Amino acid sequence: MLHLPLMVTAQVDLVLVLVTVLSLWTRLCHLSYPNAVVFDEVYYGQFVSLYMKRVFFIDDSGPPLGHMILALGAYLGGFDGNFAWNRIGAEYPCSVSVWTLRFLPALCGALCVPLVYLLTLELKFSHLSALGAALLLLLENSLIVQSRFMLLESVLIFFVLLAFFSYLCFYNAPSSSWFRYGWLLLCGASCGAAIGVKYMGLFSYLLLLGVASLHTWNLIGDRTVSHLSVCVQCVCRFFCLLVLPVLLYVFWFYVHLSILSHSGPHDQLMSSAFQASLRGGLSRITQGQPLEVAYGSQVTLKSSASQPIPCWLHSHKANYPIRYENGRGSSHQQQVTCYPFKDVNNWWIVKDPDRQEMMVSSPPRPVRHGDVIQLVHGMTSRFLNSHDVAAPMSPHAQEVSGYINFNVSMAAQNLWRVDISNREVESDVWKTILSEVRLIHVNTSAVLKLSGVSLPDWGFRQLEIVAEKLFKANTGNLGWTVEEHRYGTSQEQKEREVELHSPSHIDVDRKISFWAKFLELQWKMLTVKQEDSEHKYSSSPLEWITMETNIAYWLHSSSNAQIHLIGNPVSWGVANFSLLAYQVLAVFYLLRRRRGFKDLPHGVWCKFVCLGCVCVGGWLVNFVPFLLMEKTLFLYHYLPALCYLYLLSPALLEHMHTHLLSSVTYQRALCVWASAVLLSVFLSYRTFCPLTYGNPELSANELRGLKWRDSWDILYRRR
Repeated sequence: MLHLPLMVTAQVDLVLVLVTVLSLWTRLCHLSYPNAVVFDEVYYGQFVSLYMKRVFFIDDSGPPLGHMILALGAYLGGFDGNFAWNRIGAEYPCSVSVWTLRFLPALCGALCVPLVYLLTLELKFSHLSALGAALLLLLENSLIVQSRFMLLESVLIFFVLLAFFSYLCFYNAPSSSWFRYGWLLLCGASCGAAIGVKYMGLFSYLLLLGVASLHTWNLIGDRTVSHLSVCVQCVCRFFCLLVLPVLLYVFWFYVHLSILSHSGPHDQLMSSAFQASLRGGLSRITQGQPLEVAYGSQVTLKSSASQPIPCWLHSHKANYPIRYENGRGSSHQQQVTCYPFKDVNNWWIVKDPDRQEMMVSSPPRPVRHGDVIQLVHGMTSRFLNSHDVAAPMSPHAQEVSGYINFNVSMAAQNLWRVDISNREVESDVWKTILSEVRLIHVNTSAVLKLSGVSLPDWGFRQLEIVAEKLFKANTGNLGWTVEEHRYGTSQEQKEREVELHSPSHIDVDRKISFWAKFLELQWKMLTVKQEDSEHKYSSSPLEWITMETNIAYWLHSSSNAQIHLIGNPVSWGVANFSLLAYQVLAVFYLLRRRRGFKDLPHGVWCKFVCLGCVCVGGWLVNFVPFLLMEKTLFLYHYLPALCYLYLLSPALLEHMHTHLLSSVTYQRALCVWASAVLLSVFLSYRTFCPLTYGNPELSANELRGLKWRDSWDILYRRR
């Protein structure tokens, strides 16, 4: 029977509510100011606009989830993508909702504060320590600045903290509760999201995997747990912490590629097959072409080595000079080059060496792997040829020419064997767009390749084509792809020239699979790096620890109002001191334990070790890799590592108060010192607020007073 009245009793942590409200206020208040592009908003905004227009792009700095989160905020605000993100400081028009563009990163940054509070509790420390950690995060100027703009660090930190919090909730929950596996699922999803936002999330994910692996190893050795329970728990952990993040990582790219279905400025970085799968661009030319290359096919051949600028096998009515500047002779035959523009002279005809016809028969006879062919230049009817003559710019390789019988002693050597490198079966057919082929010269076993060297004026500055022995050639630069293709129908030269000038024939449609696009995009993100130029505000990792650097994010066009990414000097010092203190204490305890003195009970020691694994380990994995990187680095790369130290500081203070100081006087002195430090953190936060929020405007003298370090670049106008 139902008994009335129905009563619900709830416990509310008012401290948690308070720090959450304060965090929302510090991150979301006046979020639309300044109404101008701030620092890296000029970078991420371009991707947001491309999402709104569904135009494909590739960002080598990270996976797509972070961009999609920013694009979601823009979509909710009705942004149509029509804004030129061309310079920092450009004013947003009235049609752009600046608040919604910045809302989701700011919300993630605000939620990091209560997450740190809850995470400290899950590490088995007191509510007072949890409050201290939350306040350090709350009053950190650099985290506030990074949260309040269309940037990704706050989103990354949120998912990393959520992953550790949910894992500790799972680990600390009673083993009999099935609800705990909900926390494990949330942990795996958060790990997948962290990696999906930025590859930096991988560092914290590997740390969490290490902690979870240690706990799982201890579980396997626990004889009080049944074999069935151990197997079930291991399978659940494996799925949630390994399989689920991988599935989510792939899913982010599936959504990314599903949204970005139109051709864009980054197409040329991708293969012809990938480009042809996008609407517009290359697909307008190649969609519906015949799939199988046959004898008599008219084709254009794109070099796989011509990235990021594409180029096609080309010839024209000009010969190699009789002698080069260094005195070497040439064949004086027709030039064969690689040309980076669409041109009628890029067309070649695939000919059967045993037949005179240069048109497709009915039914077409497809060219297969291992077949020997001739390639005839469509506009000049010269055969693609190579011989034992040094190439013009690469004398170690053979010259490639359009054969002209100037000298009867120089016989034609125009046979090429088709080697399909990505074939599925031995007798696979040469396919348009999909097949990557190597053309191997039959007489000399040299392979046709792009050398990448520009020819002199006599070669019209086009790129050199050579034939190089297989054992010398770089195997990654030898492929050619048929991009444009049609079945030739004209046998006479004049009719064929008219046909080559006409639009391509349309016949059959084809698509590339998601997995092929996914794997290609992964490879491009890892290998095709945009040029890193030295930046005024770039810095080295060692400069982050000592706060020798800052970044000017925004400067008002006519006043001294400005925003800087600059840390809270007091809390930054507390973090560094805590890191050093923990390491000294850990060494001290380990030496004592080695000598047989166990100063801490087993439970306290385990809690101390867990604190070090999470906090010190988190700092290490998010800091040390940057010491090994050669890319351009900025201060904001240090923020994930800094959050771990803010988590460490109050917990270490509690440990010292409880287990190191036996005298009540010393304990009270430590409390007074901690209160003074916390007050100093707040005062330091208030001092730098004008540089955090860009308001109020300060005078030149006041700005000079905030230049606590000579290396800080604080700007001001003299009046």
